[in-house]
Amino acid sequence: MYGSRGAGSVFASGAAMRASAVALGVALLVAGCSSGGDGKNGDAGAKITQQPKESDPFWVNPDGNAARQVAAYAKAGKDAEAEQIRKIAEQPTGEWIGPENPEQEAKGFTEAADNAGRTALLVLYNIPHRDCGQYSQGGAADGNAYRAWIDGVAAGIQDRPAMVILEPDAVLHLVDGCTPGQFQEERYALLDYAVGKLKSLKSTRVYLDAGNAGWGHPDQIFQPLQRAGIAQADGFAVNVSNFYSTKDSIAYGKQLSAKVGGKHFVVDTSRNGNGPYTGGKPDENWCNPPGRALGETPTTGTSDPLVDAYLWVKRPGESDGTCRGGPNAGQWWASYALALAKAAK
Repeated sequence: MYGSRGAGSVFASGAAMRASAVALGVALLVAGCSSGGDGKNGDAGAKITQQPKESDPFWVNPDGNAARQVAAYAKAGKDAEAEQIRKIAEQPTGEWIGPENPEQEAKGFTEAADNAGRTALLVLYNIPHRDCGQYSQGGAADGNAYRAWIDGVAAGIQDRPAMVILEPDAVLHLVDGCTPGQFQEERYALLDYAVGKLKSLKSTRVYLDAGNAGWGHPDQIFQPLQRAGIAQADGFAVNVSNFYSTKDSIAYGKQLSAKVGGKHFVVDTSRNGNGPYTGGKPDENWCNPPGRALGETPTTGTSDPLVDAYLWVKRPGESDGTCRGGPNAGQWWASYALALAKAAK
């Protein structure tokens, strides 16, 4: 995602996508072996549990990067560090579907979630000409490839419960001039297709990404959202992979909701516990900023009728990119994860 536009960076590197596929295999194993929705799963050293379904119906992956880090710290006798990372490992986070095996991955994650009595939280980030050549560049080769990829995701989900965050930054980059003009009409059509295809499924909720409180004004994005299919969607997502406070994110979301027919929205609270970083250059503050903290834990109990959920769409502890000493975008960074957890209120 394009940092200088205030968007932040997300899970997109090839290595991270392959890690997602590895997690898929474990998810399928868990799906076959787990006996209940609230039992302990995964590595014995991690003992990762699901959250109470009433307030947090989303699936916790018992073999995610954070869970593995908990197990590694526990094995090394670093109990204090293990308990800090457990703050991340025991919360549901977005599963970013890779480009190569969308049907298998979507099936694996949704089956594992369904067997645990939970809803899978999936993030789709494969639009052609993604991220304008920045850290998370890439995406499907063309429109036909993208539609086939979306069809694969839908075939994998089937009738199982899923919440989908659709294409972080895709609409925003239509507004800010980042996406070249010759690709814009196709992008609108592809997003509209994706929303329609996913909403044809029995138990899938879809939220189009709609930027964040720091990039611009809702007046700039509500018509592009309409062209992208917001009317068919359940709502939109704000603050994905970013750091703006929940208060500011809700204020932004409410202004935008009023312009798109009162649509509900979700807020990414994964790393916004201390708000945005303001100590560096504005065009660099989105990328692995220091001193940040985990935000509100995921829940559907937001106490606001327009806010459907607080979510951890961005997986805390995964790098924004090769800035401030970080690894490639999407790769696990234990020291950064530990700092986020320690700073959490």
